Amino acid sequence: MIVKRAGRHVVLTAVPAAVFLTLGLSGPALAEGGKAYQIDLAQLNKSGSRGTVLLNLKGNQLTVQIESEGMVPGQPSAQHLHGSTKGHDFKCPDATDDTNRDGVLSNTEATHDYGDINISLTTTGDTNPASGLAVERMPKADKQGKLSYKRTLTVGQDVVEHIKDLHVVQHGIDRNKNDKYDFEGAGKSELDPKLPQEATAPTNCGEVKGAAVGSLPVGAIETGGGSSQTAQGASVPVTVRDGVAITVLAVAAGAVALTRKRASAVPVAVRARRESTGGGA
Repeated sequence: MIVKRAGRHVVLTAVPAAVFLTLGLSGPALAEGGKAYQIDLAQLNKSGSRGTVLLNLKGNQLTVQIESEGMVPGQPSAQHLHGSTKGHDFKCPDATDDTNRDGVLSNTEATHDYGDINISLTTTGDTNPASGLAVERMPKADKQGKLSYKRTLTVGQDVVEHIKDLHVVQHGIDRNKNDKYDFEGAGKSELDPKLPQEATAPTNCGEVKGAAVGSLPVGAIETGGGSSQTAQGASVPVTVRDGVAITVLAVAAGAVALTRKRASAVPVAVRARRESTGGGA
């Protein structure tokens, strides 16, 4: 794809697929002065779930976009920004946090690593931590287990200053593989005995690690296919130049292409000079 901006053509096809979001997520139009972060969501609880997140922050307006797959079909997924806005260091958990060794990483066990809920990513209504289990206001996966979410929230200055200390976590697993949440899969939730453990256990997590964008172009950030070489749970830093979002890897790819072009051109020039002077091959 070629983007024309201010009389220049910027070729984006040189950017390796690994630097883009894995599920085709496109960013919303933002004015100059925003900051953006891309996140990969890596599976927890052997759920097979994966996803991508784009956080766009302008002033105290935070737009959250999530595209994930491998979710429980037709079921709501509680999702949140976890972590601290007071400088504490949290991270995504792993299987070693299953302290009771029952084979399920519960939310209580995982909270030790990713911290308490800071923002509940509901579809409507408030986004307070108290709405963390408001499943009726959480997005639902479709019949193929794919989930799409987008919402713009007004956040406090503490979130603005510590956005990179927060993590995106989605919840909901299907331990007994019957395409629904039930008590037979993992018993009752430790958070609410009226809910199955399958409904509240984390299914994926992603840490905000990427560098901020100083200014964003007006228009969507184009995305391509994913790559198995992309680090799990990591975000992709984005740079802006001449109003077009690029990456450091794109520059490297262009340099490699130029080097190859020059290398292939040298033998031709040498051959032409030798032929014109009667030299041998």
